[in-house]
Order: sequence, then structure tokens, then C-alpha cells
Amino acid sequence: MSDAPYRTNDRRVIPWLLLGLVLIFGGVYVAGYLLTNDRVPRGTTVSGIDIGGQTAKAARATLSAGLAERRGEPIRVTAFGQRGRVNPEQAGLDVDIRASVKQAGAGRSWDPTRIWDSLTAGDSFDAVVTVDDDELAEAVAAFAREVDSPARDGAVRFEGEEAVPRMPRNGETVDVDAAVDPVAAAYLLGEEPVELPTESTAPEIGKGDVSAAMGEFANPAVAGPVYLDLDGERVVLRARDFVPALSMVARDGELVPKLDGKVLTRRIEPRMRTVPLAAQDATVALVDGRPQVVPAKKGATFDDAEVVEGFLDVVVEQGEGRTLRVSSVVAKPDFSTAEARRLGVIEKVSEFTTYYPHADYRNVNLGRAAELINGTLLKPGEEFSLNDVVGERTAKNGFTKGFIISDGIFKEELGGGVSQVATTTFNAMFFAGLKDVEHQPHSFYIDRYPVGREATVVWPYVDLQFENDTPYGVLIAAFIDPSTPSTSGAMTVRMWSTKYWDIQAAESERYNETLEATRTLSGEDCVPNEGYGGFEIDVFRSFFRVGSDELERREVFHTIYTPSDTVICAG
Repeated sequence: MSDAPYRTNDRRVIPWLLLGLVLIFGGVYVAGYLLTNDRVPRGTTVSGIDIGGQTAKAARATLSAGLAERRGEPIRVTAFGQRGRVNPEQAGLDVDIRASVKQAGAGRSWDPTRIWDSLTAGDSFDAVVTVDDDELAEAVAAFAREVDSPARDGAVRFEGEEAVPRMPRNGETVDVDAAVDPVAAAYLLGEEPVELPTESTAPEIGKGDVSAAMGEFANPAVAGPVYLDLDGERVVLRARDFVPALSMVARDGELVPKLDGKVLTRRIEPRMRTVPLAAQDATVALVDGRPQVVPAKKGATFDDAEVVEGFLDVVVEQGEGRTLRVSSVVAKPDFSTAEARRLGVIEKVSEFTTYYPHADYRNVNLGRAAELINGTLLKPGEEFSLNDVVGERTAKNGFTKGFIISDGIFKEELGGGVSQVATTTFNAMFFAGLKDVEHQPHSFYIDRYPVGREATVVWPYVDLQFENDTPYGVLIAAFIDPSTPSTSGAMTVRMWSTKYWDIQAAESERYNETLEATRTLSGEDCVPNEGYGGFEIDVFRSFFRVGSDELERREVFHTIYTPSDTVICAG
């Protein structure tokens, strides 16, 4: 018997041992794969929603329901102390539910880490968010437009006869590009408002540019008048005449002058009419009390292009350097002699006279208003406005204080009595057959006027307006025969044209009569008055073609007169 120890064959045992281990671990691995099925690892959350242990389909439903409210919640943002909201739908933000569940580990996998996680515990994930970059940027920009203070360029503007500088200002704006990522990151979190990044922006036109523009152009431009030398005739353009045509605009980082040539030439035209060289329009004027055509005259004027081209050069000069010498061109009148003749102002088509008791103020005010109206020419289609023609009733305009009707009683005021001019002109218009545009009767009836056929005026609110709706011109003559302490005065208005209508007037009976009241007033401006009642009346105007008995049309003027109250002045 041998004394050597017993030994196994190592080379034969080791392979079998390794095979066994492989089979054991393989079985465990396969078992792990089978056990994981397609479920999300236990304990897994997505944006705080627990979907652990659920199948992929169930996890998607759970996650969708859990995030339903948060998916639509606006993202609160703030900048410059102001708050706003970004709507996720409008910003192109949403949750990809399928990708979010897949990211969390749903479904079978041979990945040993995945198998281990499924058998032990899951993890926490953020939902997968989809972003439309363009829509998100626009949503942030919309909020930025509400809170931004853009940089303001310096500028120079012209007002009246002055140049006014506007200093520049730095801007504070939301940095939209940098704000997009923080806004997207805040989606679904519902935390405090996102403080958006901002930036400061500088204006292109700075303070130095404004100062240079004021010193080099703006101030010199308004320092005095500019003179146009036209064949030895000097036309004076004051700053108020040409300033509306001036401006300064930004160009290549500086302010440069700009001239509106059309505005300049339009502003010069009224000044050109003041020089002897100006063309004269034909017109129709009263000569010895009768209409006569005044022929048109040719004149001389400036070349528009030449003035516009040289204006900016001279407007910054001093003294005689501000004179622009321009060539003359023939100026034709706008209204020719032939056109004036075709107006057909050849005969008197209406005349009306009203009378007034003596008062110095009436002679002054009625005479001045008649002077301003006399010679007014209305071409076909033109309108007459008494307030425009006569102007404001002021001492400077030639008027004095007189009595007017205010709140149903008499008071003193500048221009008192001018309503008689309105009444007389209204009746001349009435019988000339012109179109009534605006007239207002007195509040109570004044017996020296035709009942229901009279008008009052109050600057600037109550006016007498009518239109020449005939095919001929209408020339208005107006004058007074002044009153004296022993005689009444007379106010007359005549209208000259070619007779187009025969007018017949009629009136109804007075109706709806009302009684006056009695008022006791005090004060130095109190004017006593013996009152009388009010009433309503209708006046009819019938239109017949000249030489025809056939009625063309009929107008009704309805007037309501309030009572003239009795006024007793206490004390």
C-alpha cells in the first residue's frame, strides 16, 4: 500500500464548479428579468407623482392625471418690480407623458442595473418637457414689452418759434434670450416668480449729439427771419412761418436737419400775396353799390425747387446771410377773369331791411358787422359763416358794449345788437333761395323782427351759416343807415347773383302760447323789463323756378319762443 495522500483531479472539478455558478446566476438573472415584467420600478416618482409598480400604460394615465392641473398653470415672472404670467400653452410648453414614463424605467430590460432597481427601489425624475423655442421667446417678449423702458434717443423738436431739446435716456429691458431657459425650467414647479434677467441699453443719439444739433442748427435756425429776394422785392418769412417745415432726424448716430419742402412752399404762399409782384385773382366787387368784375392779373413768384434747395443753407446764417435770392417765374392767377364773369353776378336777387331804435352802441356794432360782411363773395358750393366773417366781437375788432339776451333776460356785453345783423342776413338768404345750414332764433320774440324768421349769434358757439347751392356766384352787400335821437336806424342786406328762385313765404297761426313769469333781481347789471308770453309758430318757404308757377319744394321752419319774463330790479 502506498503512503501518498489522496488528491482529486482539480482540472476536472473547476469547470463543473464554474458551470454551476453560471447556471445559478443565470437563473437568478432570468428570474429577475421575468419578475420585473413591464412595470415601473417601485418607489419611482416623476415630478412628485408616484408611478412606482405600475405598468407603462397605467403609469402614463397616473402621470397625466397628476400633472393635469400643473400643466396649464401660468409661470409667474417678474422684472423691474412688476409681475406677470406666461401661459404655457401660448409659450409652447408641455409635458411628454410617454417619454417621461419611459425615462422612469417602465418595461422589461436585460440591463442588470434596471433589474436591480426594479426589485429594490426606484428613483425620482423630472417630467420630460417639450418646448417650442420661438413661441416661448415670443411669450417672454410680450411680458417684456409691458415692463421695458426702452432707451430714448435724444431729439430736437420745433414748437412755435423755438427749438426744444429732448435729452436722451438709458433703457432698461428684459434680456429675452437669457430669460427663456429660466422660464422653461420653472414650468410645473409653481414656485416663487422667476426673476427675469435684464440689461441696460444706451441710446444711439446721446446728450452730446443733442447739444451739437442745438448749437449748429436748431438755435441758429430760429434766431430770426429769413428773407426771400424776388426781383428786388423782399418777402419776410418769420420763424413761425417756416418752423413747421423744419425737423431733425437721426442718421448714422447723429441728428441732421430735414426740410419738408411742401410745407415750406405752402407756408410761403400767404406771404407772397403781400408783395406787389403777386398774381391777383379775378373777383366780383361792389363798385358804386353795384357788382363789377375785377380782372385777374398775372404776377411773379418764386421757383419752389430753388427755395427748397437753398433754404437750409441760409437759415443757419446771420444778418444778410439769411437772405435767399431766388429767380422769379410767371405766376398765373388761380381764378381767371372769365371764371369771374361766369359767376353771373349781374342782378339783385334779394334785399331785406330791419329797423332799430336809437342807441349809439347799435350804430357802432351793427355798422362794424355790416362793414365786415359787405363785399363777401360766395362761389357755387361755398358756405357763409357770420362768426367766421365778422370774427370775435372785441374792442380791438371795433365793437363796443351793448345789450344781449342771456338766460331769458337782457345783459350788457361786447357786440350787443349784432344779432340784428344775423336776422337781416338770414332773411336776405331766405328770399335768395340759398340753403339754410345753421340758424338759431332768439329765445323770445322781438317784435321788430319778422316772426319765426330771425336769427341770433353768440361767439363762438351760436352761428348763422348758409350755403350757396345755386349754380351762380352770390355777392353780399351790407350797410346801415344810422339812427339819431329822433329817427330809427336801418340795417340792410342785399344779395346779387342771377335770379334762380322765386320764393314765397307764409306762416301759421301762433299756438301753444305760454305765460311770462316775474323775476326780482338785484345788482348793477340788472335791466328792468316788461315781459310778455311765449308761443310756437311755423314759417313756410316755397321754391318756384323763375318764371314758373310750379312748386319745386317747400321748407318748414319751426320756432318755439319762450316767454320774456318781467324783471323787477330790487333797490
